Amino acid sequence: MIFIKNKMLKPTIISISMATVMAGAAISPALGVIAKAFPEASSTMIKLILTAPALTIIPFTFLTSYLTTKFSKRTIVLFGLLIYLIGGIGPQFMPTIELLVLFRLVLGAGVGILMPLSESLIYDYFTGIERTKMMGYNAGFSNFGGIVTMLLAGGLATFGWQLPFNVYLLGLVIFVLVFFYLPKGGIQQPPQNEKKLKIPLAVYGYSLAMGVIMLAYYAVATNIALYLEQTNLGGPALAGVVVSFVTIGGMVTSLLLVQIESILTQFLIPVMLLAMGISFSVMSFTNSVLLLMISVCFIGFAQGALFPVLTMKTLNTVKLHQTDKAIAVSTAFIFSGQFLSPLVLDSICKLANQTAIRFQFGVLSVGVLISAVIVFFFVKDRPSTLLHEQTEKKSD
Repeated sequence: MIFIKNKMLKPTIISISMATVMAGAAISPALGVIAKAFPEASSTMIKLILTAPALTIIPFTFLTSYLTTKFSKRTIVLFGLLIYLIGGIGPQFMPTIELLVLFRLVLGAGVGILMPLSESLIYDYFTGIERTKMMGYNAGFSNFGGIVTMLLAGGLATFGWQLPFNVYLLGLVIFVLVFFYLPKGGIQQPPQNEKKLKIPLAVYGYSLAMGVIMLAYYAVATNIALYLEQTNLGGPALAGVVVSFVTIGGMVTSLLLVQIESILTQFLIPVMLLAMGISFSVMSFTNSVLLLMISVCFIGFAQGALFPVLTMKTLNTVKLHQTDKAIAVSTAFIFSGQFLSPLVLDSICKLANQTAIRFQFGVLSVGVLISAVIVFFFVKDRPSTLLHEQTEKKSD
Protein backbone atom coordinates (compact mmCIF):
# COMPACT_ATOMS: atom_id res chain seq x y z
CA MET A 1 0.00 0.00 0.00
CA ILE A 2 1.29 3.47 -0.94
CA PHE A 3 0.48 6.49 1.20
CA ILE A 4 1.30 10.02 0.07
CA LYS A 5 0.44 13.52 1.19
CA ASN A 6 -0.84 15.34 -1.86
CA LYS A 7 -3.86 17.65 -1.71
CA MET A 8 -4.47 17.26 -5.45
CA LEU A 9 -4.26 13.45 -5.43
CA LYS A 10 -7.96 12.85 -4.70
CA PRO A 11 -9.33 15.22 -7.36
CA THR A 12 -6.79 13.92 -9.87
CA ILE A 13 -7.83 10.29 -9.39
CA ILE A 14 -11.51 11.25 -9.43
CA SER A 15 -11.04 13.22 -12.66
CA ILE A 16 -9.84 10.05 -14.45
CA SER A 17 -13.15 8.32 -13.74
CA MET A 18 -14.99 11.42 -15.01
CA ALA A 19 -13.47 10.67 -18.41
CA THR A 20 -14.65 7.07 -18.33
CA VAL A 21 -18.27 7.86 -17.43
CA MET A 22 -18.44 10.19 -20.46
CA ALA A 23 -17.42 7.40 -22.84
CA GLY A 24 -20.77 6.91 -24.49
CA ALA A 25 -23.57 8.67 -22.65
CA ALA A 26 -22.11 12.18 -23.02
CA ILE A 27 -23.51 12.59 -26.51
CA SER A 28 -26.79 10.69 -25.96
CA PRO A 29 -28.82 13.95 -26.12
CA ALA A 30 -27.50 14.45 -29.66
CA LEU A 31 -28.67 11.09 -31.04
CA GLY A 32 -31.82 12.60 -32.51
CA VAL A 33 -29.97 15.22 -34.56
CA ILE A 34 -27.26 12.73 -35.55
CA ALA A 35 -30.01 10.45 -36.85
CA LYS A 36 -31.32 13.33 -39.00
CA ALA A 37 -27.82 14.09 -40.29
CA PHE A 38 -27.44 10.43 -41.39
CA PRO A 39 -30.96 9.49 -42.56
CA GLU A 40 -29.73 6.32 -44.28
CA ALA A 41 -28.57 4.85 -40.94
CA SER A 42 -30.85 2.47 -39.01
CA SER A 43 -31.94 3.27 -35.45
CA THR A 44 -29.74 0.43 -34.17
CA MET A 45 -26.72 1.91 -36.03
CA ILE A 46 -27.43 5.30 -34.43
CA LYS A 47 -27.54 3.70 -30.98
CA LEU A 48 -24.21 2.00 -31.71
CA ILE A 49 -22.65 5.47 -31.65
CA LEU A 50 -23.14 5.24 -27.88
CA THR A 51 -22.38 1.57 -27.39
CA ALA A 52 -19.60 0.93 -29.97
CA PRO A 53 -16.86 2.08 -27.53
CA ALA A 54 -17.69 -0.98 -25.42
CA LEU A 55 -16.27 -3.26 -28.14
CA THR A 56 -12.75 -1.89 -27.72
CA ILE A 57 -13.05 -1.06 -24.02
CA ILE A 58 -13.27 -4.77 -23.21
CA PRO A 59 -9.96 -6.00 -24.76
CA PHE A 60 -8.07 -2.85 -23.73
CA THR A 61 -9.01 -3.33 -20.05
CA PHE A 62 -7.19 -6.66 -20.13
CA LEU A 63 -4.28 -5.05 -21.98
CA THR A 64 -4.08 -2.50 -19.14
CA SER A 65 -3.70 -5.22 -16.50
CA TYR A 66 -0.68 -6.46 -18.50
CA LEU A 67 0.75 -2.97 -19.08
CA THR A 68 0.82 -2.29 -15.31
CA THR A 69 3.51 -4.98 -15.04
CA LYS A 70 5.68 -3.10 -17.59
CA PHE A 71 5.00 0.63 -17.05
CA SER A 72 3.98 2.96 -14.23
CA LYS A 73 0.27 3.67 -13.92
CA ARG A 74 0.88 7.38 -14.50
CA THR A 75 2.49 6.68 -17.88
CA ILE A 76 -0.37 4.38 -18.88
CA VAL A 77 -3.00 6.95 -17.85
CA LEU A 78 -1.34 9.71 -19.92
CA PHE A 79 -1.18 7.41 -22.95
CA GLY A 80 -4.83 6.44 -22.48
CA LEU A 81 -5.89 10.09 -22.31
CA LEU A 82 -4.19 10.87 -25.63
CA ILE A 83 -6.13 8.05 -27.34
CA TYR A 84 -9.28 9.23 -25.55
CA LEU A 85 -8.91 12.76 -26.93
CA ILE A 86 -8.40 11.54 -30.51
CA GLY A 87 -11.37 9.19 -30.38
CA GLY A 88 -13.59 11.67 -28.54
CA ILE A 89 -13.13 14.77 -30.69
CA GLY A 90 -12.52 13.04 -34.05
CA PRO A 91 -16.09 11.91 -34.94
CA GLN A 92 -17.29 15.47 -35.65
CA PHE A 93 -15.01 15.60 -38.70
CA MET A 94 -16.23 12.32 -40.22
CA PRO A 95 -18.39 12.41 -43.39
CA THR A 96 -19.97 8.94 -42.96
CA ILE A 97 -21.66 7.10 -40.11
CA GLU A 98 -19.18 4.21 -40.49
CA LEU A 99 -16.15 6.46 -39.96
CA LEU A 100 -17.90 8.14 -37.04
CA VAL A 101 -18.42 4.75 -35.36
CA LEU A 102 -14.77 3.86 -36.12
CA PHE A 103 -13.57 6.87 -34.11
CA ARG A 104 -15.93 5.84 -31.31
CA LEU A 105 -14.06 2.53 -31.24
CA VAL A 106 -10.81 4.51 -30.79
CA LEU A 107 -12.47 6.33 -27.89
CA GLY A 108 -13.29 2.95 -26.38
CA ALA A 109 -9.64 1.93 -26.53
CA GLY A 110 -8.71 5.01 -24.49
CA VAL A 111 -11.45 4.37 -21.95
CA GLY A 112 -10.44 0.70 -21.73
CA ILE A 113 -6.97 1.81 -20.68
CA LEU A 114 -8.25 4.38 -18.18
CA MET A 115 -11.14 2.62 -16.51
CA PRO A 116 -9.33 -0.14 -14.56
CA LEU A 117 -6.77 2.41 -13.33
CA SER A 118 -9.40 4.91 -12.15
CA GLU A 119 -10.49 2.35 -9.55
CA SER A 120 -7.26 0.49 -8.81
CA LEU A 121 -5.49 3.79 -8.00
CA ILE A 122 -7.96 4.20 -5.13
CA TYR A 123 -6.86 0.80 -3.82
CA ASP A 124 -3.22 1.84 -4.19
CA TYR A 125 -3.44 5.08 -2.22
CA PHE A 126 -6.31 4.61 0.29
CA THR A 127 -7.49 2.08 2.83
CA GLY A 128 -10.39 1.31 5.19
CA ILE A 129 -13.32 3.72 5.40
CA GLU A 130 -11.36 6.30 3.38
CA ARG A 131 -11.24 3.80 0.53
CA THR A 132 -15.02 3.25 0.68
CA LYS A 133 -15.60 7.01 0.74
CA MET A 134 -13.31 7.46 -2.25
CA MET A 135 -15.21 4.78 -4.18
CA GLY A 136 -18.38 6.74 -3.48
CA TYR A 137 -16.79 10.10 -4.33
CA ASN A 138 -15.33 8.55 -7.46
CA ALA A 139 -18.78 7.52 -8.71
CA GLY A 140 -20.41 10.72 -7.42
CA PHE A 141 -18.12 13.19 -9.12
CA SER A 142 -18.11 11.04 -12.25
CA ASN A 143 -21.86 11.52 -12.36
CA PHE A 144 -21.40 15.24 -11.77
CA GLY A 145 -19.13 15.35 -14.81
CA GLY A 146 -21.80 13.44 -16.69
CA ILE A 147 -24.46 16.00 -15.73
CA VAL A 148 -22.37 18.92 -16.99
CA THR A 149 -21.31 17.24 -20.22
CA MET A 150 -24.80 15.93 -21.07
CA LEU A 151 -26.39 19.32 -20.50
CA LEU A 152 -23.63 20.92 -22.56
CA ALA A 153 -24.00 18.29 -25.31
CA GLY A 154 -27.77 18.79 -25.41
CA GLY A 155 -27.31 22.55 -25.79
CA LEU A 156 -24.58 22.22 -28.42
CA ALA A 157 -26.71 19.75 -30.40
CA THR A 158 -29.21 22.53 -31.15
CA PHE A 159 -26.45 24.22 -33.22
CA GLY A 160 -25.33 21.12 -35.11
CA TRP A 161 -24.65 17.41 -34.68
CA GLN A 162 -20.86 17.87 -34.69
CA LEU A 163 -20.50 20.24 -31.74
CA PRO A 164 -21.44 17.84 -28.89
CA PHE A 165 -18.25 15.84 -29.52
CA ASN A 166 -16.23 18.79 -28.19
CA VAL A 167 -17.27 17.85 -24.63
CA TYR A 168 -14.44 15.31 -24.79
CA LEU A 169 -11.97 18.20 -24.59
CA LEU A 170 -12.36 17.70 -20.84
CA GLY A 171 -9.75 14.98 -21.38
CA LEU A 172 -7.17 17.72 -21.93
CA VAL A 173 -7.82 19.15 -18.46
CA ILE A 174 -7.52 15.66 -16.94
CA PHE A 175 -4.24 15.12 -18.82
CA VAL A 176 -2.76 18.27 -17.20
CA LEU A 177 -3.91 17.17 -13.72
CA VAL A 178 -2.41 13.69 -14.12
CA PHE A 179 0.84 15.06 -15.57
CA PHE A 180 1.45 17.38 -12.60
CA TYR A 181 -0.24 15.68 -9.63
CA LEU A 182 -0.35 11.89 -10.04
CA PRO A 183 2.80 10.33 -8.57
CA LYS A 184 4.79 8.21 -10.96
CA GLY A 185 4.62 5.19 -8.65
CA GLY A 186 6.25 1.86 -9.28
CA ILE A 187 5.64 -0.96 -11.71
CA GLN A 188 3.16 -3.43 -10.24
CA GLN A 189 4.48 -6.97 -9.84
CA PRO A 190 3.11 -9.87 -7.78
CA PRO A 191 5.29 -11.08 -4.87
CA GLN A 192 8.03 -13.28 -6.36
CA ASN A 193 7.69 -16.10 -3.84
CA GLU A 194 3.92 -16.25 -4.09
CA LYS A 195 2.19 -18.87 -6.22
CA LYS A 196 0.27 -17.57 -9.21
CA LEU A 197 -3.30 -17.27 -7.96
CA LYS A 198 -6.38 -17.64 -10.11
CA ILE A 199 -9.08 -14.97 -10.04
CA PRO A 200 -11.79 -16.22 -7.62
CA LEU A 201 -15.11 -17.34 -9.10
CA ALA A 202 -16.89 -14.68 -7.03
CA VAL A 203 -15.25 -11.98 -9.20
CA TYR A 204 -17.07 -13.38 -12.24
CA GLY A 205 -20.36 -13.56 -10.33
CA TYR A 206 -20.23 -9.93 -9.20
CA SER A 207 -19.01 -8.87 -12.65
CA LEU A 208 -21.91 -10.64 -14.37
CA ALA A 209 -24.32 -8.85 -12.03
CA MET A 210 -22.79 -5.48 -12.97
CA GLY A 211 -23.03 -6.36 -16.65
CA VAL A 212 -26.74 -7.13 -16.42
CA ILE A 213 -27.38 -3.96 -14.41
CA MET A 214 -25.52 -1.94 -17.05
CA LEU A 215 -27.64 -3.52 -19.80
CA ALA A 216 -30.74 -2.18 -18.04
CA TYR A 217 -29.22 1.15 -16.95
CA TYR A 218 -27.90 2.02 -20.41
CA ALA A 219 -31.37 1.68 -21.91
CA VAL A 220 -31.98 5.22 -20.63
CA ALA A 221 -29.01 6.76 -22.45
CA THR A 222 -29.64 4.89 -25.72
CA ASN A 223 -33.40 5.42 -25.79
CA ILE A 224 -34.29 8.72 -24.14
CA ALA A 225 -33.75 11.02 -27.15
CA LEU A 226 -35.71 8.69 -29.43
CA TYR A 227 -38.33 8.15 -26.70
CA LEU A 228 -38.97 11.90 -26.39
CA GLU A 229 -39.33 12.22 -30.14
CA GLN A 230 -41.62 9.18 -30.32
CA THR A 231 -43.92 10.60 -27.64
CA ASN A 232 -43.65 14.23 -28.87
CA LEU A 233 -42.48 15.32 -25.43
CA GLY A 234 -39.36 17.21 -26.56
CA GLY A 235 -36.13 17.41 -28.55
CA PRO A 236 -32.37 17.08 -27.92
CA ALA A 237 -32.14 19.90 -25.36
CA LEU A 238 -34.80 18.23 -23.18
CA ALA A 239 -33.09 14.87 -23.73
CA GLY A 240 -29.92 16.36 -22.25
CA VAL A 241 -31.84 17.57 -19.20
CA VAL A 242 -33.65 14.25 -18.70
CA VAL A 243 -30.49 12.13 -19.05
CA SER A 244 -28.69 14.46 -16.65
CA PHE A 245 -31.19 13.43 -13.97
CA VAL A 246 -29.78 9.90 -14.18
CA THR A 247 -26.41 11.28 -13.17
CA ILE A 248 -27.92 13.58 -10.52
CA GLY A 249 -29.40 10.52 -8.82
CA GLY A 250 -26.12 8.65 -9.14
CA MET A 251 -24.14 11.57 -7.74
CA VAL A 252 -26.35 11.88 -4.66
CA THR A 253 -26.26 8.22 -3.72
CA SER A 254 -22.52 7.88 -4.42
CA LEU A 255 -21.64 10.79 -2.13
CA LEU A 256 -23.82 9.30 0.62
CA LEU A 257 -22.72 5.71 0.01
CA VAL A 258 -21.31 5.04 3.49
CA GLN A 259 -24.48 6.34 5.20
CA ILE A 260 -26.82 4.44 2.82
CA GLU A 261 -24.86 1.23 3.34
CA SER A 262 -25.02 1.66 7.13
CA ILE A 263 -28.83 2.00 6.99
CA LEU A 264 -29.66 -0.73 4.46
CA THR A 265 -26.77 -3.12 5.32
CA GLN A 266 -27.22 -6.43 3.44
CA PHE A 267 -30.49 -5.23 1.88
CA LEU A 268 -28.81 -2.43 -0.09
CA ILE A 269 -28.69 -4.38 -3.35
CA PRO A 270 -32.33 -5.63 -3.40
CA VAL A 271 -33.66 -2.21 -2.32
CA MET A 272 -31.76 -0.46 -5.12
CA LEU A 273 -32.97 -3.04 -7.64
CA LEU A 274 -36.52 -2.45 -6.42
CA ALA A 275 -36.14 1.31 -6.96
CA MET A 276 -34.78 0.74 -10.46
CA GLY A 277 -37.58 -1.70 -11.36
CA ILE A 278 -40.35 0.64 -10.18
CA SER A 279 -38.76 3.52 -12.12
CA PHE A 280 -38.73 1.56 -15.37
CA SER A 281 -42.35 0.65 -14.73
CA VAL A 282 -43.34 4.32 -14.43
CA MET A 283 -41.41 5.17 -17.61
CA SER A 284 -43.32 2.51 -19.52
CA PHE A 285 -46.63 4.37 -19.22
CA THR A 286 -46.12 8.00 -18.12
CA ASN A 287 -46.76 11.03 -20.34
CA SER A 288 -45.38 13.44 -17.73
CA VAL A 289 -41.91 14.92 -18.20
CA LEU A 290 -41.73 15.47 -14.42
CA LEU A 291 -42.42 11.79 -13.66
CA LEU A 292 -39.94 10.83 -16.36
CA MET A 293 -37.23 12.95 -14.70
CA ILE A 294 -38.01 11.51 -11.25
CA SER A 295 -37.88 7.98 -12.64
CA VAL A 296 -34.53 8.37 -14.39
CA CYS A 297 -33.21 10.07 -11.25
CA PHE A 298 -34.08 6.97 -9.19
CA ILE A 299 -32.47 4.72 -11.81
CA GLY A 300 -29.29 6.75 -11.42
CA PHE A 301 -29.70 6.68 -7.63
CA ALA A 302 -29.84 2.88 -7.70
CA GLN A 303 -26.92 2.46 -10.08
CA GLY A 304 -24.83 4.94 -8.08
CA ALA A 305 -25.03 2.60 -5.08
CA LEU A 306 -24.95 -0.75 -6.87
CA PHE A 307 -21.75 -0.29 -8.86
CA PRO A 308 -19.45 0.97 -6.06
CA VAL A 309 -20.76 -1.72 -3.67
CA LEU A 310 -20.39 -4.54 -6.20
CA THR A 311 -16.93 -3.22 -7.14
CA MET A 312 -15.87 -3.21 -3.49
CA LYS A 313 -17.23 -6.74 -3.05
CA THR A 314 -15.28 -7.80 -6.13
CA LEU A 315 -11.99 -6.29 -4.96
CA ASN A 316 -12.39 -7.66 -1.44
CA THR A 317 -12.16 -11.19 -2.89
CA VAL A 318 -8.67 -10.72 -4.40
CA LYS A 319 -5.11 -9.89 -3.33
CA LEU A 320 -3.87 -6.33 -3.80
CA HIS A 321 -1.70 -7.20 -6.83
CA GLN A 322 -4.76 -8.80 -8.50
CA THR A 323 -6.95 -5.69 -8.36
CA ASP A 324 -6.16 -4.53 -11.92
CA LYS A 325 -7.02 -7.96 -13.32
CA ALA A 326 -10.24 -8.17 -11.26
CA ILE A 327 -11.30 -4.72 -12.45
CA ALA A 328 -10.50 -5.76 -16.03
CA VAL A 329 -12.89 -8.69 -15.66
CA SER A 330 -15.68 -6.56 -14.17
CA THR A 331 -15.11 -3.84 -16.77
CA ALA A 332 -15.40 -6.41 -19.55
CA PHE A 333 -18.78 -7.56 -18.23
CA ILE A 334 -19.99 -3.99 -17.66
CA PHE A 335 -19.21 -2.85 -21.17
CA SER A 336 -20.51 -6.07 -22.67
CA GLY A 337 -23.79 -5.15 -21.00
CA GLN A 338 -23.51 -1.60 -22.38
CA PHE A 339 -22.82 -2.80 -25.92
CA LEU A 340 -25.52 -5.46 -25.83
CA SER A 341 -28.17 -3.16 -24.34
CA PRO A 342 -29.67 -1.82 -27.62
CA LEU A 343 -29.08 -5.09 -29.48
CA VAL A 344 -30.84 -7.24 -26.86
CA LEU A 345 -33.70 -4.82 -26.20
CA ASP A 346 -34.29 -4.05 -29.89
CA SER A 347 -34.31 -7.80 -30.61
CA ILE A 348 -36.92 -8.39 -27.91
CA CYS A 349 -39.06 -5.63 -29.45
CA LYS A 350 -38.77 -7.21 -32.90
CA LEU A 351 -39.71 -10.64 -31.56
CA ALA A 352 -42.75 -9.13 -29.83
CA ASN A 353 -43.55 -7.03 -32.93
CA GLN A 354 -43.35 -3.84 -30.83
CA THR A 355 -41.69 -0.59 -31.92
CA ALA A 356 -42.48 1.63 -28.91
CA ILE A 357 -39.61 2.44 -26.52
CA ARG A 358 -42.17 2.17 -23.71
CA PHE A 359 -42.31 -1.58 -24.34
CA GLN A 360 -38.56 -1.88 -23.69
CA PHE A 361 -38.93 -0.06 -20.38
CA GLY A 362 -41.79 -2.40 -19.43
CA VAL A 363 -39.67 -5.48 -20.17
CA LEU A 364 -36.82 -4.07 -18.07
CA SER A 365 -39.21 -3.31 -15.23
CA VAL A 366 -40.36 -6.94 -15.03
CA GLY A 367 -36.81 -8.31 -15.24
CA VAL A 368 -35.32 -5.98 -12.61
CA LEU A 369 -38.21 -6.47 -10.15
CA ILE A 370 -37.87 -10.25 -10.40
CA SER A 371 -34.13 -9.88 -9.73
CA ALA A 372 -34.84 -7.72 -6.66
CA VAL A 373 -37.08 -10.43 -5.17
CA ILE A 374 -34.51 -13.19 -5.83
CA VAL A 375 -31.65 -11.18 -4.29
CA PHE A 376 -33.79 -10.26 -1.26
CA PHE A 377 -34.38 -13.93 -0.36
CA PHE A 378 -30.70 -14.67 -1.01
CA VAL A 379 -29.39 -12.04 1.45
CA LYS A 380 -32.13 -11.83 4.10
CA ASP A 381 -30.59 -14.46 6.40
CA ARG A 382 -27.00 -13.37 5.84
CA PRO A 383 -25.10 -11.35 8.47
CA SER A 384 -24.66 -7.66 7.65
CA THR A 385 -20.99 -6.64 7.36
CA LEU A 386 -20.11 -3.12 6.26
CA LEU A 387 -17.70 -2.96 3.35
CA HIS A 388 -15.34 -0.49 5.00
CA GLU A 389 -14.97 -2.95 7.91
CA GLN A 390 -14.05 -5.69 5.43
CA THR A 391 -11.44 -3.50 3.76
CA GLU A 392 -9.93 -2.50 7.07
CA LYS A 393 -9.51 -6.17 8.04
CA LYS A 394 -7.98 -6.96 4.65
CA SER A 395 -5.48 -4.14 4.96
CA ASP A 396 -4.31 -5.05 8.47
